[in-house]
Amino acid sequence: METGDLWVFGYGSLLWDPGFEHAETVVATLPGFHRSFCMRSIHHRGTEENPGLVLALDARPDALCHGLAFRVTPGHEAEALAGLRARELISSAYLEQRHPVDLADGRRVEAVVYVIDRLHAQYCGGLDLDEQARIIAGATGQRGPNRDYLFNTARHLAELGIEDGELTRLAEAVRALIAEQ
Repeated sequence: METGDLWVFGYGSLLWDPGFEHAETVVATLPGFHRSFCMRSIHHRGTEENPGLVLALDARPDALCHGLAFRVTPGHEAEALAGLRARELISSAYLEQRHPVDLADGRRVEAVVYVIDRLHAQYCGGLDLDEQARIIAGATGQRGPNRDYLFNTARHLAELGIEDGELTRLAEAVRALIAEQ
């Protein structure tokens, strides 16, 4: 495993809005976790009164999460981590961890990842697709409508050639709800 550089694994909004200077971006796979709308958002994509849903990495031994690994531009590591922590740890529902990720070019690196704390009050794993769609279609937070977060993530995954059937079905369900309104 390569060491020395700071890598960050993106699986949701980091795909399209990393928010830090990076010298390299590589399609990557994180074993042992899956991308899931299992965190209630009370800041960025919802409010305390009307929480939205955002993606989180939820542990599952047989899972593989496909996303992007970003190598932080050397000399910008502290700035990148400070920005990520302000953004991702706003309510302490994520845990900052480091895990090995496999890059599409064959390298294995250790990356900073943000995983859901299943003991946190915002964890809501196991919601069915219809409930997720209803929540996402109706929530808005400081960073805009929850549906934009879903649609941007689904679009960027498709552009990268990363298939996530669950996200695709959810986006279709949200679009159908919006069309009914």
